[in-house]
Amino acid sequence: MLKFFAQLLVGAFVLGITSIPAFAAEGMWTFDNIPVKAIKQKYGFEPTQEWIDNVRLSSVRFNDGGSGSFITPTGLVITNHHVAVGQLQKMSSEKKDYVKDGFYASSVEKEVPCKDLELNVLVDMENVTSRVQASCNGLKGGDAVKARKAEIAKIEKEGLKKTGLLSQVVSLYGGGEYWLYSYKKYQDVRLVMAPEKQAAFFGGSSDNFTYPRYDLDYAVFRVYENGKPLENKNYMRMNPEGAKNGELVFITGHPGTTLRDLTYSQVLFNRDVKYPVRLDSIDSALKALYEYSAIGPEQKRRAATNIFYLENSKKALGSEYEGLKKAEFTDILKNKEAELIKKIDADPKLKKDTGSAFEDVEKAMKLYGSRYEKIAYSYIVGYRLPKTAFSIVFYAMETVKPDGERINGYHDSQLETWKYVNFSPAPVYDDLEKAMLKCELEETLKKLGPDDPVVKIALDGKTPEARAEELISGTKLKSVEYRKQLAEGGMDAVRNSEDPLIKFALKLAPIVQSNIKWSEKNVESVLVPAKEKIAAAKFAVYGKSVYPDATFTLRLSYGEVKNYEMNGTFAPPYTTFYGLFDRWLGFGGEGDWTVPESIKKNASKINLSTPLNFVSDNDITGGNSGSPVVNAKGEVIGVVFDGNIESLPGRFVYDEKANRAVSVHAGGIIESMKNVYGAEKLVNEILGK
Repeated sequence: MLKFFAQLLVGAFVLGITSIPAFAAEGMWTFDNIPVKAIKQKYGFEPTQEWIDNVRLSSVRFNDGGSGSFITPTGLVITNHHVAVGQLQKMSSEKKDYVKDGFYASSVEKEVPCKDLELNVLVDMENVTSRVQASCNGLKGGDAVKARKAEIAKIEKEGLKKTGLLSQVVSLYGGGEYWLYSYKKYQDVRLVMAPEKQAAFFGGSSDNFTYPRYDLDYAVFRVYENGKPLENKNYMRMNPEGAKNGELVFITGHPGTTLRDLTYSQVLFNRDVKYPVRLDSIDSALKALYEYSAIGPEQKRRAATNIFYLENSKKALGSEYEGLKKAEFTDILKNKEAELIKKIDADPKLKKDTGSAFEDVEKAMKLYGSRYEKIAYSYIVGYRLPKTAFSIVFYAMETVKPDGERINGYHDSQLETWKYVNFSPAPVYDDLEKAMLKCELEETLKKLGPDDPVVKIALDGKTPEARAEELISGTKLKSVEYRKQLAEGGMDAVRNSEDPLIKFALKLAPIVQSNIKWSEKNVESVLVPAKEKIAAAKFAVYGKSVYPDATFTLRLSYGEVKNYEMNGTFAPPYTTFYGLFDRWLGFGGEGDWTVPESIKKNASKINLSTPLNFVSDNDITGGNSGSPVVNAKGEVIGVVFDGNIESLPGRFVYDEKANRAVSVHAGGIIESMKNVYGAEKLVNEILGK
């Protein structure tokens, strides 16, 4: 499984230069820097501030990954089925499978509360760059890191106290800018509708990241406030007519991470160190999940969502990795850096100010690479229960420290969300927990060896299977009340706990903390000042005609509905319900290409020429799933659910000829609601009838 701690370190420390000025549809733009003039020059449309503000306030971030948008003044939010699937799984049981069978609430009273879903809406942005950077003036190394973190924590705490909003300081342009983002949080969210999995994921893993596609990958939730459906003034109505081929469209959402800002040494780190570790972990987890699924139908149901996520990650990361191994691909990134260095060297002041920044990054990455695998496998989270144990132990350890000295995730501004997630009543399955913990213990033993201190503590002289059995069978962390007692009791309660998983986490926590301190001292303390120097040089050369790497913060991209060359011909801009049936028949009506019964039995009602999916050349990445596709009128004409296979290396380099965002067409959504699922009441609400 993916290592949270390794991801945390990479996200925090592996930062670099910003991209060269964007052309065509390239760019995931922050809302303080929308390229209005460029849009007007190319398309003749000038987004007004009112238009921009409404799009921003209508856009929603899902805290468990993904994006969405308000589409009515009654709190309805649309996203992807595959964004919703985690919540659908948590609602499901042996008796009712929301993932497989889908769901429609014919009345407000029948809408189903989510277990632990939080939605965020960006309501304010404040540039705090000067304050953050001034906090470490005259300081070096670890002292500068501590001062910067303390100031960021202080800003976030002040923001929370002043506004009551979720306050997050975001680093952009590799540390060239820092912004305080303030979010309105919604934690009472209820499921309204989701198609069955076979309709949402038609074609399965085989068709994933391909096009043409034929998926009804959407889901609808409703946000509540004070126990009643939310009355929201900012929303974007859905227009089932969609957009014509060549028409301007926008995508607004929360792309997770792009790596276009890396220095060449960081690209090599990803190719040679990070990607192999992540892909090995995914393979191990998938093997364990498939073995668990083979036990029986209930085990298959419990593991299905995790298998989906991991297969999705494997295909995406695998394609990215293959790209990184090609010299023609990495040469693009190498040449981009060389161009920037050439411009810096041509300006004596820039050259002096930048100094040895690129060399410093290279040294730090080599050092980090030498310990990356050991760091990654020192944090054993298994599945839900071990991860919860570590989270509670760190909560007790960190919250007694001054806010500015805590690790990320445990600052005062983050604790409300921490409690919401860690006190989730979502179901826990002992056999699945044992299978996944056994898998990770085996993987840790294999990678670190039997004499490693982490392995000795983790196994305690037992086999991975016996240790997993002991830890999961003996823990009381399945009880939400017990979790609350430990958290409220602080360090005393944690130290005195006889719970085996808490004791397990308590023994390993010092090693994790030691790795964090080592990384701060040897990696972050070098990378942060180096990246700030590079960012300053980049601003001096290009100004703000560039966009920052994605950071799971709100962005806007623009482009047009557009076909592309594929396999010696052209991929169509749209697919239809006709194509869905054709693909089903072409594969003999079997396997992943089986048309679900709900569609087959209502085929005579469906207008088969209705667009189902479509492509545009908007710049997107993971995290954009569920993003609205918006026309110039500010109407939702589709919902992003994928990128084509050609776009996967777009995490590093955008290719305007081949990169395409794949979306569910608004017409297909409305047609399926009316004539497949009998949700005419919901359709009328969505269309404002």
